[in-house]
Amino acid sequence: MSWLHCIECGERYSSNDPRYTCECGGLLEVRYEEVPSRADFSGPPGVWRYSSVLPLETADSVTLHEGGTPLYDADKLSDEIGVEIHVKHEGMNPTGSFKDRGMTVGVSKAIELGIERVACASTGNTSAALAAYGAAADIPAVVLLPQGKVAMGKVAQALMHGAQLIELDGNFDECLRIVRDLAEEGFFYVLNSINPYRLEGQKTIAFEVLEQMNWEVPDRVVLPIGNAGNISAIYKGFREFYHAGIIDEMPMMTGVQAEGASPLVGALQKGGKLKPFESPETKATAIRIGDPVNAPKAREAISETDGTATSVTDEELMDAQVKLAQREGIGVEPASATSVAGVKKLLNDGVIDSTETVVCVTTGHLLKDPDAALEASGDTIKTDATHEAVRQALD
Repeated sequence: MSWLHCIECGERYSSNDPRYTCECGGLLEVRYEEVPSRADFSGPPGVWRYSSVLPLETADSVTLHEGGTPLYDADKLSDEIGVEIHVKHEGMNPTGSFKDRGMTVGVSKAIELGIERVACASTGNTSAALAAYGAAADIPAVVLLPQGKVAMGKVAQALMHGAQLIELDGNFDECLRIVRDLAEEGFFYVLNSINPYRLEGQKTIAFEVLEQMNWEVPDRVVLPIGNAGNISAIYKGFREFYHAGIIDEMPMMTGVQAEGASPLVGALQKGGKLKPFESPETKATAIRIGDPVNAPKAREAISETDGTATSVTDEELMDAQVKLAQREGIGVEPASATSVAGVKKLLNDGVIDSTETVVCVTTGHLLKDPDAALEASGDTIKTDATHEAVRQALD
């Protein structure tokens, strides 16, 4: 059995209540009556392997066999940067991003609640996941996008899966405000990360990392921050296992934002209130968000684990994107590479110790944004269709 718990005032709400925030305005998270055990986890790798700690009580899950993503030992990159790095590649999910983990749970919960239409605001990956899982569940999906600010690979995915896409002359934060306003009027059920049920699917990243590392807790988990839901979810996953006695320590949760969209980093460094970026700008379009809705949860994740947050330039994250591809064969979109770029920066700054074991979460696949990949990696060689011309090009 589960319920919704306000992280600000502690108010408790029924799990049958399609609610996003508390009456006090605080964010909600799902809590459970039963304590998980390693013996509870059975079946093939994937999100629903951990069904005993997921908030579905009556309906069947809507699944595309998400989760079970690889954890790579990035040996060459580790040697180059100077710290042991493992890469959890969430781009290997069905629609190519970590958002599938959240959508399988969020859409399944929507069916359980009797919801007839789902919606989201998106920088791209959420739209693709919502559209695909909406199609699988035979439930209409609506997406609001910032016009001209979303990689076309993601737009194509959402359209192909049959979602209704509305492009707004504004940024992501404006899209999210409108989605939330319309949800209050009963137009649809929101499946952005403000929805506590969606984050439950994403916490399974923590569970998989532990199983893949033979239950050895990494010293640090580093990941991109956009709307700040993923760092909150993964922290919650580790925390649940810690309180259940499955693990005896917590990894340091470390978030990385793009410099042009880094309000949370600024707030943490100054120790004050978050000041939104009115016009966030970065080549890492998946995290081009100026007012992260889950900032309070992210701050808790970082502070409670002695973690940190930093920002990287577009040049730094694109360099990391190329190195991941050319050193390790791991193809990620620009936002994903912020985790590796952040590790390099924090190591150089003396924040990360060279003896640490670090897990970098890469959140989306290279083909999500092929235009950015071409810009980062260079052009083709063009030549005449002759033996000699090709030989000269190779020389």
